[in-house]
Amino acid sequence: MTSEVRTIEWTGDGLRLLDQTLLPERVEYVDVDDVDTLVDAIRRLVVRGAPALGVAGAFGVAIAVRQAVREGWDAARRDAAIARVRAARPTAVNLAAGVDRALPFAADGTDAVVSEAQAILDEDVRGNRAIGALGADWILARTGDRPLRVITHCNAGALATAGWGTALGVVRDLHERGRVELVYADETRPLLQGARLTAWELDRDGIPCVVQADAAAPSTILRGLVDVAVIGADRVAANGDTANKIGSVGVALACAAAGIPFVVAAPWSTVDLSVPDGRGVPIEERPAEEVLTWGGARTAPGGVGAFNPAFDVTPARLVTALVTETGVLEVSAGATPSVVSSGV
Repeated sequence: MTSEVRTIEWTGDGLRLLDQTLLPERVEYVDVDDVDTLVDAIRRLVVRGAPALGVAGAFGVAIAVRQAVREGWDAARRDAAIARVRAARPTAVNLAAGVDRALPFAADGTDAVVSEAQAILDEDVRGNRAIGALGADWILARTGDRPLRVITHCNAGALATAGWGTALGVVRDLHERGRVELVYADETRPLLQGARLTAWELDRDGIPCVVQADAAAPSTILRGLVDVAVIGADRVAANGDTANKIGSVGVALACAAAGIPFVVAAPWSTVDLSVPDGRGVPIEERPAEEVLTWGGARTAPGGVGAFNPAFDVTPARLVTALVTETGVLEVSAGATPSVVSSGV
């Protein structure tokens, strides 16, 4: 799957994005050569997933630089456009980080920005491979070298990254070793990233999986049907608190009750040491229609509103391990990002 479908790539004339809103029914692409189209694509989740957003943000700087030259913008208007890309989604730190890394090259022109953005993309693919191997090693060392029943939440696969995936990168590595019995893919409300995207990736790779309702996850875990949970992250605070798609904390609580590992797989760029703990992570709220309607038809009474947070925060005490490309931190045991970064 990862070699057949490219989530994000620079074509020479602009950015080409796999339209994830259309999966699994159709595989189509959105070509982006202006800032408005890119911001819309990010907000509509045409491109999504923290690592992929970081890559999109970096290429977004190139889009803005090209558009500024094409339309005769001054530097202030160009920088305002770049700021719009940076702020398109607030919870995933990677989007802003990708923009910030590419921005210093804007003065040198589009080619310089594209070169740096491509470097971010290539680093992400290499990092995902390392995350997969390190995570699989850690899990098998603690669960036993045997086929495992894995649960995952949302989509942290190739579709959420530049390739291979973080949480699904770990699952793919386990599968290559013949160590996956079954994957429970939580459907993931409200946009069904698990049912539409994770299951699509797993099915294409021949990895046995079933889709379940989000509300079924804790019961599945407590019934003893799961050996390990592996999820991705949109931001990890300095103390190890982890923001991920809404519903993740319920999985973590069930894992703690069942005594099985709850593993977070994410690139180090997802760690935000400027945020001491999860209380400092901005939680994006999505449009009410995502939970009040289904297939365009309203499913709730007309006078009822919606509370639709896109993410929740899992406390560090529930995170058994954080797997990055640099190694594995046993967060609940005290190996937090801030401790490691300070050399303590």
